[in-house]
Amino acid sequence: MAETLVGAAGPKFAIGPVNRTDFVRYAGASNDFNPLHHDDDYARSAGYPSVFAHGMFSAGVLASYLVRWFGPESVRRFQVAFREQVWPGDTLAARGRVIRIYDHEDERRAVVELTLVRQTGDVCVSGEAEVDIGLPPDGR
Repeated sequence: MAETLVGAAGPKFAIGPVNRTDFVRYAGASNDFNPLHHDDDYARSAGYPSVFAHGMFSAGVLASYLVRWFGPESVRRFQVAFREQVWPGDTLAARGRVIRIYDHEDERRAVVELTLVRQTGDVCVSGEAEVDIGLPPDGR
């Protein structure tokens, strides 16, 4: 991996537009069949304009971005906060920026600020992660 620096931005990453089939596939994979995510009539009766993605679907998109950037074996911590629903038809872009680098035991770690944004510019999910980016300078 190339040297990681504070302020470095992650690669471009976008998916979508997402659709109901994406939500149903996620429901099957997670075994979460809450009808808010696949039944329009049920979602409307609960006050929503339509079905919407599971929060963890959106978190998973952000996690996919992180592991494409640093690799799955590097992730030491990943946390998110849900800001808005993801609706059918949304196109999602993930963004990330390294905000800190430090040494931890035998690893050099980066703290990464993350956001998942829809085509309107609204943030759906924000988060932070810590990843292993290699050996500390002393090579321990």
